[in-house]
Amino acid sequence: MENEQKKYKHLFGLLGKHIAYSFSRGYFSDKFKTLKLDDHSYTNFDIPSIQDFPKIFEENDNIKGMNVTIPYKEAVIPYLDNLHKKAKKIGAVNTIKIEEDGSLTGYNTDCYGFKKSIIPHLQNHHKRALILGTGGASKAIAFVFEELNIPYKYVSRKPKNSKSISYDDLSEKIMKSHSIIVNCTPLGTYPKIEDCPDIPYKYVSKDFLLFDLIYNPSETTFLKLGRLQGAQIANGYKMLEFQAEKAWKIWNS
Repeated sequence: MENEQKKYKHLFGLLGKHIAYSFSRGYFSDKFKTLKLDDHSYTNFDIPSIQDFPKIFEENDNIKGMNVTIPYKEAVIPYLDNLHKKAKKIGAVNTIKIEEDGSLTGYNTDCYGFKKSIIPHLQNHHKRALILGTGGASKAIAFVFEELNIPYKYVSRKPKNSKSISYDDLSEKIMKSHSIIVNCTPLGTYPKIEDCPDIPYKYVSKDFLLFDLIYNPSETTFLKLGRLQGAQIANGYKMLEFQAEKAWKIWNS
């Protein structure tokens, strides 16, 4: 694969682990074909450890940009030369630009993608949010809720601070006062599509908005259980499209 990619003048890729399912590779490969960019290619940089990150550049001198996914959105930061102000504030990177001098600048386009995709679904009664998971993606979601003045709580198995609660804390009162629920965990991703976050779905109603960052399957078990309770649901596909287009602008700026 490395030798195959060296024939392209402009190489882009997705940094992650176990990412054969990747949205990005298919999306950008189709984009390059549509734009007739025959000297552009997009591949997966699937590495077992973030310590292997520098090797990617040793083996490929034609890299122009990268996307970053689970589990490296936070772990990649020490390897970068610069951070865009939003990425610095969020504490997570999902887009890397290789500058003309070879330095690496980290950006976060997840926040842009999530904001653009959730705003059309928000209604006046959506006052507070629960963010399921505490990884790099969840930090971008929290950043957007702060911009939108929507109070939120993280939900995790091991709460770390006053902004976090455990799944056991999800009482009827907390559920009904937080009518936006965003799944930032990998639970329900293909092929383990039967998995879902362990929340009390019986308290979900038509006043709720359930948003899943997962896009494959298009309706996760989390979303299905919400829909069966009458909730409004949305998956992560539009968010991925928005963040991908933002990344493309950054790479070409």
